[in-house]
Formats: sequence, C-alpha cells, structure tokens
Amino acid sequence: MKVYASVLKLRLLIGMQYRSAALAGVATQFFWGFISIMVFQAFYEHSSITPPISLKELITYIWLQQAFLAFIMLWFRDNEIFDLITSGNIAYELCRPTGLYGFWYAKLLAQRLSSALLRFYPILLVAFFLPKPYNMTFPPNTITLILFVITLLLGLLLLVAISMFLYISVFVTLSPMGSLLLFGVTGEFFAGLIIPIPLMPLWLQKIAYILPFRWTADFPFRVYSGHIAQSEAIIGVFIQLVYLLGLLWLGKLALNSVLKRVVVQGG
Repeated sequence: MKVYASVLKLRLLIGMQYRSAALAGVATQFFWGFISIMVFQAFYEHSSITPPISLKELITYIWLQQAFLAFIMLWFRDNEIFDLITSGNIAYELCRPTGLYGFWYAKLLAQRLSSALLRFYPILLVAFFLPKPYNMTFPPNTITLILFVITLLLGLLLLVAISMFLYISVFVTLSPMGSLLLFGVTGEFFAGLIIPIPLMPLWLQKIAYILPFRWTADFPFRVYSGHIAQSEAIIGVFIQLVYLLGLLWLGKLALNSVLKRVVVQGG
C-alpha cells in the first residue's frame, strides 16, 4: 500500500502543475454550463407538466457536473497506458515489483484528483454568486453536505474501477478509440450527464438504476440538492460500496486473465 500511496502522491503533484490547462478548462466548463442551463430553462418554461426535479435543483446539478467533471467523465483517459498496451511496452510494466491493477488504479485516481482540485473551486465560487436563476444553491443542511462528500468520493473510486475495464478491454480489441467510445457514450448517458435520470422515461430509469454508472454522478449530485432524502442516501452509500468492491474484484480477475494471454515479441 505504501507503493501505491507514493504513486498517488507523485502523480498528484505532477498533475497539479498544469494550471494553464486547468484555467482553459474552467472557461470551457462555464460555457457548457450556461448552455445546458438555458436549454433546460426553455424546456421547463414550455413544459405542460410538473417535472420530477425542480429547475433550482437541476441548475445545482449542472454546476456540480461542471465543477467535478474530472470525477465523473469516462472519456478522461491516460494515453500512456493505451500506448503501453498497443505497442507491446506493457512488458516493462510487468517487470515492476507491484501489482499492475493497483499501480494503474492509483495513477488514474491521482490524475482525476489533480484535475478536479485545480478546477472545482473557481467554478463553484462563481456559480454561487451568479444572478438568479443561474446561481448554485447551498445544500439544505450540514448532514446533507457530509453525505454529498462521502457519496462523491465513493463515486470517484467507483468510476476509476469502471474505467479500469476500459484499459483491460484494449488488451482484447487493440482499439483504444473503439473502447473509449463504447464506454464513454454508454456510461455518461446512464450516469445522467446528458439527460438527468429523473427526466428520463421510466423504462430507461429502471435500466439506469441497475447499472453502476448513476452512482458516480447522478446519485451524489441529487443528494447535494436534497432531491434524494438522507435516509435513501445512507442506503445508497452501502450500495456504492457493494458496487465498488464487486468491480474491484472483477477488474483484478479480468486483468489477470488477459495478462495470461499477452504475447510480447522482440529481438
């Protein structure tokens, strides 16, 4: 564990150096945040029925998406790992005196943490002071805020576990772009990043509730706004833990399976 903690710390420090890229990302995320809010605002103004989530809750939902985008986006990738797999240089990784799954997991976790740490606070700071109805609101109470932090961090760990399957699949397909598109489109849709899950048809909501993706984004964001009750949030924390432990176990199993069939040619 000391080795993985060292990898996490080192990669986190490296990622924190890219401040200019983070500022550019903040500007882009503000743009997309306003676009999304205005689209949904128009939808709400012309809706003939009462939506299952209020506009105020939805605006907070969108700003949280933008602030913690690095925690929830599946298309966030490490091209270095893709190159190692497709070029055959994975042989060097296998020579390390550490488990490959834990090493990559710590590396990917550090990349997401460093990116979010540089971006989330300026977005949230500005979002709170925007004029109504575009501003972000505080959670209903302190307990809700604590539950949000817990669910958000568990969602991050869960998303990294899901993203590990993206890299494992490349051992079989040898196509990073194909795997990335499949995971990215499917995962982000059922995580509620394109259409919030409460606004989906009921049959799609049932599918989203079965899959693990919603527990990475939709669940913590709705906990923050109070749309999900505290009692339901506590139950959801245990469900997140079950998904996390299950995906970690399956991921290690899958990686060990593909590594047994790896063939590296060289002179």
